[in-house]
Amino acid sequence: MNSVDIDDVQKKIQVEKINLFYGQNQALYDIDLQVKPNTVAALIGPSGCGKSTFLRTLNRMNDLIEGVTITGNVYVDGENIYEPNTDIVFLRKRVGMVFQRPNPFPMSVYDNIAYGPRIHGIKKKAVLDEIVEKSLIQAVLWDEVKDRLHKSAMSLSGGQQQRLCIGRLLAVEPDVVLMDEPTSALDPISTLKIEELTQSLKERYTIIIVTHNMQQAARISDETFFFLNGYLIESGDTDRIFTAPKDPRTEDYITGRFG
Repeated sequence: MNSVDIDDVQKKIQVEKINLFYGQNQALYDIDLQVKPNTVAALIGPSGCGKSTFLRTLNRMNDLIEGVTITGNVYVDGENIYEPNTDIVFLRKRVGMVFQRPNPFPMSVYDNIAYGPRIHGIKKKAVLDEIVEKSLIQAVLWDEVKDRLHKSAMSLSGGQQQRLCIGRLLAVEPDVVLMDEPTSALDPISTLKIEELTQSLKERYTIIIVTHNMQQAARISDETFFFLNGYLIESGDTDRIFTAPKDPRTEDYITGRFG
């Protein structure tokens, strides 16, 4: 893989001139940004502005969509993930994703968490038991499910299912956690639990979250990136973005004038 300057490894993710096309239609325009390690970065902007599309460029999920063309570079820990010889399976282990709606596998709670480690070659029950417990503790779900590990994951509430999906991701020990509106389908109490979980996880991981909830972005993120019509309009420290935005379009959006 091509590597950037060693100083840039201090940036967990560095994006250079990303352009993305769906067929002939351009969805992202010359996106440049950096995300520091062990932070929560919020991507905000109105529906259809490119936030989720951009998020998927960070672990090459857009590769799965027919007709997508991408130019530019994305570096994770200084390594360009768009190099032709990139191991995509390993990349998605390092840069995992939690989706808008919980998507547990139709199997037990235990098997959901153990699925990834098994795929990556871990077979010993004692080791899997340890990973399952550790991951569920990290996902703040252990106390709620420890007595029903072998019950169907589909029997859990929506909020529990979403935390299970986060636990399933953590079980393969990623470096970066991508979250695409992870609380949009949840009730306020479940949303609060996910927000608290996000704050605790940044001690170990770098988290990038797409959210339409301005209060949520202000509460949980360290950095905010404002997208509009496929362009990155403004980025910076969350407190500054929400109290003293430099671009009038940013102010108009966060104050509810549009979006």
